[in-house]
Amino acid sequence: MTNAPSPPELGTVAPPDAARGTPGDGSRGDPDSPVAAAPASPAPRGRARIRSLDEAAEQPNDCLLVDQPGAFLGRHSERLRLLLKGELVQERPLLGLEHVLVLAGGVSLSAEAIRACAERGVPISFIGRDGAPYAKLVSPELTGTIQTRRQQLLAYADARGARLVRAFARGKLENQAALLKYMAKYRQRTDAQMYEMAREAAFRLEHLARRISEVPGDSADALRLEVMNLEAQGARHYWEAARHLVHLEEGVEWQSRETRGATDLVNQCLNYGYGILYAQVERAVLLAGLDPYAGFLHEDRPGKPSLVLDLVEEFRPFAVDRCVFSLLNLRTPLKQDDRGRLDDPTRTLLAQRINERLETPEPYEGSRRRLRTIIQAQARRLATYVRGEGGDYRPWVGRW
Repeated sequence: MTNAPSPPELGTVAPPDAARGTPGDGSRGDPDSPVAAAPASPAPRGRARIRSLDEAAEQPNDCLLVDQPGAFLGRHSERLRLLLKGELVQERPLLGLEHVLVLAGGVSLSAEAIRACAERGVPISFIGRDGAPYAKLVSPELTGTIQTRRQQLLAYADARGARLVRAFARGKLENQAALLKYMAKYRQRTDAQMYEMAREAAFRLEHLARRISEVPGDSADALRLEVMNLEAQGARHYWEAARHLVHLEEGVEWQSRETRGATDLVNQCLNYGYGILYAQVERAVLLAGLDPYAGFLHEDRPGKPSLVLDLVEEFRPFAVDRCVFSLLNLRTPLKQDDRGRLDDPTRTLLAQRINERLETPEPYEGSRRRLRTIIQAQARRLATYVRGEGGDYRPWVGRW
């Protein structure tokens, strides 16, 4: 693969052509590039409101973000209307709407809005301040499938389950390797040592992915422990390399990867982003007729959507990590409040950028499809596989 042009050095002003940027060149014109560019102008800390229906019509219609405390979501004809203190702040057509994400507290919804979403198969997900989904409103028809779920449960104890454990873990490591290569290619000319470090970490991840493919076992239980041990080794290589590739503002520290209870800004951003991705993957799993709580790689626990956690693995690096690393490297203002939590503008920005990323076309099956569509296609491929109606499940791997 050819190397992309080297991006502007951190803290320097790019020439006019570079400032405009071209897709994928690592300049400020490519919002997903993980390479640091000249510091961006601070975004307004207040909440931007949509002042007209013409402006609302320009917003993406597939996901509605409800991020204002005290907002009311109602229905008017074939549209959802978001009001704050009686003032219209957003209006979206139900046609083409795929998901409603409630990010703020104190939000109320009308029964008509809920019914309209349920009738159209549009889930309403509620995301906490830490990024963890705590509730979902969904039509019972989406969870009423039988044949697929029966085969999903049976697959756990046979060779299908073993192949899925390998596939989910391999997909995660291969995508982590691809993201490191994507980030490293911009450093080849400016920081040869960093470039070699990231490439070495990527090669180690690919080696571990190959080892996972060779782990023996004829059921999920028979090989899970060894596979998760190899996955944990990969995680150490990935996060150590990522820490060196991300440029942090003065005063921001990131020592290691932490999940629950993280207090640092970077891990909180990652965890919040994963919460947005979980909601999208759970929607895909339900629409495919699968049981979100019956996983293969992740162990069963009460209230734990194990299959969602399985399927989300292959999408974490390119859907969330890439967005968060890009925001950090571009010096986009990301803040915590007085209580050490992500503040409201930061949470809204993360949700917006990750949803934009989900709308980005990526290569898939010989064409280019939205990442959101790829997630749904992979869930359907998984359902087809457990029913014995298709070939082996193959994880999606992003291009670098």
